[in-house]
Amino acid sequence: MSHEKTRHLGILLFPDVEELDAVGPWEVLSYWARNFPEDRWAAYCFSADGKPVTCSKGLTIGSHHSMDDMPAPDVLLHPGGRGTRLLLDDSRHLEWVRRQRRSVPLLTSVCTGSLVYAAAGLLTGRPATTHWGAVERLRELDPTIDVRTDERFVDDGDTVTSAGVSAGIDMALHLVARLSSPERARQVRRGIQYDPQPPV
Repeated sequence: MSHEKTRHLGILLFPDVEELDAVGPWEVLSYWARNFPEDRWAAYCFSADGKPVTCSKGLTIGSHHSMDDMPAPDVLLHPGGRGTRLLLDDSRHLEWVRRQRRSVPLLTSVCTGSLVYAAAGLLTGRPATTHWGAVERLRELDPTIDVRTDERFVDDGDTVTSAGVSAGIDMALHLVARLSSPERARQVRRGIQYDPQPPV
């Protein structure tokens, strides 16, 4: 029997988070964790106080944990959405993000979640991406960022950023491939029947 400890993937929830920014990666990562327990990963969602949050389009999502009682994450995912506008000027949240950088091996973001990382000073001189509508804002926050406008996600070692909304699904599958194997990512993709085709 393996004595390898379970590693944790934590997805942050906050008021006015974009639904699919959080739920898209959740679908991928929770499917992986539940269907392949031998990989020893677990996924959870958390909010500042552990209470449910109302998302940008009105969906209410519950949290498994608060920031204070969540298992120490090995991977942290910061979604985007309208709520990030307030977080960019929230000194307590930005300091919390900086503390995560010091303790969490892999930080990831979806959509405008990367703006929060930029505001916290975590993307200086690094490649990153965001929602196409927030590209200029990302550049304004830190002109040293190498903004990759045509990439669905950008893997820069201990930081992975993705473009807007549905791109978080692609990034999450990339995480499965990186943290387990490409074959496992293919199994997960087939399991959730994610095989996008051009719409026209």
